[in-house]
Amino acid sequence: MSRIVGHVAELHRFPVKSMAGEKLTVAEVDWQGIEGDRQYAFVRTANGTRFPWMTARQVPAMLLHKAHFAEPGRPKASAVLVETPDGAVLSLHDPQLRAHLETAAREPAHLIQVARGVYDSMPISLQTTGNHARVETVHGCTVDPRRFRANVILDSDLDASEWQGLRLAFGDRDDGAVVHCADPIARCMLVTIDPDTAAKEPKILRTLVQRFGNAYGLYAAPARPGLIRLGDAARVMD
Repeated sequence: MSRIVGHVAELHRFPVKSMAGEKLTVAEVDWQGIEGDRQYAFVRTANGTRFPWMTARQVPAMLLHKAHFAEPGRPKASAVLVETPDGAVLSLHDPQLRAHLETAAREPAHLIQVARGVYDSMPISLQTTGNHARVETVHGCTVDPRRFRANVILDSDLDASEWQGLRLAFGDRDDGAVVHCADPIARCMLVTIDPDTAAKEPKILRTLVQRFGNAYGLYAAPARPGLIRLGDAARVMD
């Protein structure tokens, strides 16, 4: 049995880890996650830890760089273009872009491509409009959902955590994706960075920690490859 718990309101893909991404009308889910998501990352060359990535932690302005695939339907083969905060459009492989990030971070970096995606934990992140509205109510003002970099936002009054351990199926066609819902997503200082200005607002993370157990959204993993389309019904499979 299954029941509809919401409809897909937004789809997002982030070609480069920690840069702004692109909105999709259709997301292709393979066994590694959404095709093209976090396919590239800048690595702090001298960092030998388990988290060597150069992110907005070191360079907040990375979030102001907008990355997109030149051929959206071929993310594994397509070139990636990056619109910089000053409006220039560069190849992701342009040495000027890397040099700019190195200067901002004050350390050397290099670019890598990982077809399966460079994820902190699990490959797909979900959130509902209802849960986000509750965060805004407690916080006392509007909060830009882009701060949380969710892949799939469902128009639903429910809390995504209600589906932990269950499968979520999308659409009513045979090619619809199914994901297995896992753990709530613990948040870090990245959510404090304004996606339009890179200014920091620590109170947002404080609200999540003190009132929501530092959880926003839900991790998921592919259970059946397929497509997720804007407007698709999302069904919990009991």
